[in-house]
Amino acid sequence: MKSLKALAGFLTGWSERGGEPRRQVAVLPVRPGPDGSLQVMLITSRETRRWVVPKGWPMKGLKNYEAAAREAYEEAGLIGRVGRRALGSYFYNKRLKSRDAVLCQVQVFRLDVRKQLKTWPEQNERECRWFSVPEAAEAVTEAGLAALIRAAGAEGAKARKDKAKAVKAQSLKGSALRGQTPKDPAPKNPSSKSSPPKAAP
Repeated sequence: MKSLKALAGFLTGWSERGGEPRRQVAVLPVRPGPDGSLQVMLITSRETRRWVVPKGWPMKGLKNYEAAAREAYEEAGLIGRVGRRALGSYFYNKRLKSRDAVLCQVQVFRLDVRKQLKTWPEQNERECRWFSVPEAAEAVTEAGLAALIRAAGAEGAKARKDKAKAVKAQSLKGSALRGQTPKDPAPKNPSSKSSPPKAAP
């Protein structure tokens, strides 16, 4: 049902804009949870109060990933490492104050969050919350964004699995090396001297 609604909104916005979407940039803020699984931060939009990711228009003088990171700071107070390569993009209808709908294509970059500041510009205008990957994918209304969230979760799960395998292999290797004790050389007695052979009687 959610996918059908997203498709209907996509087609509506496309027709209202004459087939040309506006460009936006966004981040997908992530961090490892207590159990090591990926968590995603979502924020509420100012107009509709729906759950979204930090996003905005491209900024002159900044690369798209830099502008996306700036939006993460302004809208959620997030500081971290932003990927320079986009995870993908999704479409949605942005409702303007004139109640017209503008179709937007949003380029999404991963942001590995290091910290959230105590204060930020839009702190009193939005709500922020950390979600599990399944919860975040269910909370957003855009099917394309939900797909990007699930893909990031799957990639994170694979990375954790690969890391666990590497740690286990290293542990087994270390155990094997500790089990191989070198042979001690025969003890030498410095006081003992070899005596010459006795002559036969």
